[in-house]
Amino acid sequence: MLKTITVIAVVLAVGIAGVLVFALTKPDTFRVERSLAVKAPAAAIYPLVSDFHFWTGWSPYENRDPAMKRSYGGTAAGKGATYAWDGDNNVGAGHMEILEASTPSKLRIKLDFERPFEGHNTAEFTFVPQGETTLVTWAMYGPAPFLSKVMQVFINMDSMIGKDFEAGLASLKKLTEK
Repeated sequence: MLKTITVIAVVLAVGIAGVLVFALTKPDTFRVERSLAVKAPAAAIYPLVSDFHFWTGWSPYENRDPAMKRSYGGTAAGKGATYAWDGDNNVGAGHMEILEASTPSKLRIKLDFERPFEGHNTAEFTFVPQGETTLVTWAMYGPAPFLSKVMQVFINMDSMIGKDFEAGLASLKKLTEK
């Protein structure tokens, strides 16, 4: 019996050590990015992203917790606009601030998550005219601390966050092309 417990403990310890060592091979930063062509000028799409009040109409995160508390501050839109949320475990809590607003081509947002995990990232939206359409790109990037690297051993962050970006861009397209 003791021999069996010892073997199980050793196998478990080797497995945990293997996961931790494998996590060390993951990159120190991450980037998730999705793009979608929208049949509208950049000037029609940009305001829906540069004003956090409009995010309830297209962001995939806005409807996951109907009781989520939201607060807005700073400027009404563009550089200096802020948004904070506090919700259940589906959305957590955090805040955003628009750091760069180049109308109507680019927005750079400081994105800080407080829970369920702390994270300090950058979100970026670019709007590139392409004939009758605008290529809208939503990206998020930032550091990958060790805990994030361990999670990446089991979860594909690009797939997980990417599907949300795809849904958000599709909603933004639908809203803009009405």
